[in-house]
Amino acid sequence: MLSTIFNCPSLPLIGGAASLENQYQQIRQISEKICQPLAVEDYTIQSMPDVSPPKWHLAHTTWFFETFVLLPHLPGYTVFHPQFGYLFNSYYEAVGARHPRHQRGMLSRPTVAEVYQYRAHVDRAMMTLLLEISKNPNLADLITLGLHHEQQHQELLLTDIKHLLALNPLQPIYRHNLQHHLEPADSTFEWLEYPGGLYSIGHQGSEFAFDNESPRHQIYLQDYRLGNRLVTNGEYLEFIQAGGYRESKYWLAEGWATVQTHQWQSPLYWEQIDTRWWVMTLAGLQQLNMQEPVCHVSFYEADAYATWRGKRLPTEAEWEIATVNMPQIGNFLDGDYLHPVPANNLHHQFFGDVWEWTQSAYLPYPGFQIADGAIGEYNGKFMCSQMVLRGGSCVTSVNHIRPTYRNFFPPSTRWQFSGIRLAS
Repeated sequence: MLSTIFNCPSLPLIGGAASLENQYQQIRQISEKICQPLAVEDYTIQSMPDVSPPKWHLAHTTWFFETFVLLPHLPGYTVFHPQFGYLFNSYYEAVGARHPRHQRGMLSRPTVAEVYQYRAHVDRAMMTLLLEISKNPNLADLITLGLHHEQQHQELLLTDIKHLLALNPLQPIYRHNLQHHLEPADSTFEWLEYPGGLYSIGHQGSEFAFDNESPRHQIYLQDYRLGNRLVTNGEYLEFIQAGGYRESKYWLAEGWATVQTHQWQSPLYWEQIDTRWWVMTLAGLQQLNMQEPVCHVSFYEADAYATWRGKRLPTEAEWEIATVNMPQIGNFLDGDYLHPVPANNLHHQFFGDVWEWTQSAYLPYPGFQIADGAIGEYNGKFMCSQMVLRGGSCVTSVNHIRPTYRNFFPPSTRWQFSGIRLAS
């Protein structure tokens, strides 16, 4: 069952109780379990240029291990197929040419069966290499990067599957056996107060982090406040009903132009049928729960809503300082809801549920340097025209997130599980 994989204990990182071999096996299994409910016809669909077919995700994460781990470090390794490097390279210029991103959905071959054979071929070779990992401890860091890369693609798998199913007029259900939220909601809104001063942000310590989370550096903050929970569907509906999508005064210029061009009138996946609002989920079309966090909004919509309320979005530094000592409790992939749930009095929804837009542009931290080689292309070259999101979502693995994690997307992005927290 899928839930038996999703509800497994958190996987420790390097130095934890679970061996790297076990971590590798469990994370690779999760990718395949995510795809288990799909029909074979679903695997090849690319519903827009930002979405990749599920088959491509399965192959690309495998290509990562083959290209960056096995070929350089396992003597005698034989590639599964000489053209897969071209088909499943994503954006690594140093590795060579690649199939155009917007044409990934045109690949009927390799078949789904061949992609699974590719994964099995690489997994067998990785098991051989992992048995010898003690002879090359530095290699463990590279493999750990590959596992976190696969966890990122597990999020993308679910967001992409949701998008491709939502475009189908039949409104197919991804899974019928998802967990249902039964706890009573506590939607009381309060402000959490934080004193200004000189703080340090960014990753420190020996545990894994992506390069864009470093170096640690100082930053000065004014006194600020953050909402004790995320903005709800009901609160966002007030914005819609007040004419929020018809009033340019709430919007940044690019945001207003985007709204006009695409004729946005509500968050992605919302649908009004007669007088009721519905939302497409991975469990199919559901009546909108007014107490759930609003989800699938762009940065432009998040900023416009905050402006309408007379507030603003947090900076990423404010968000990080507020959460640095918090337990990472929340609604993650491991809980198997795959949908945001209402707030309760146990936590403030800083982790899980939805990625929270910040008002911070995705830029390098002071002193950041891109690593040499193809791995250096992982994050640094995207530090332009994107905004930072924090906190993870309901499709993020709980052991993948941390307070310093910096996600980033263009401001018009809506297909991710992204939402809003107010700041003042």
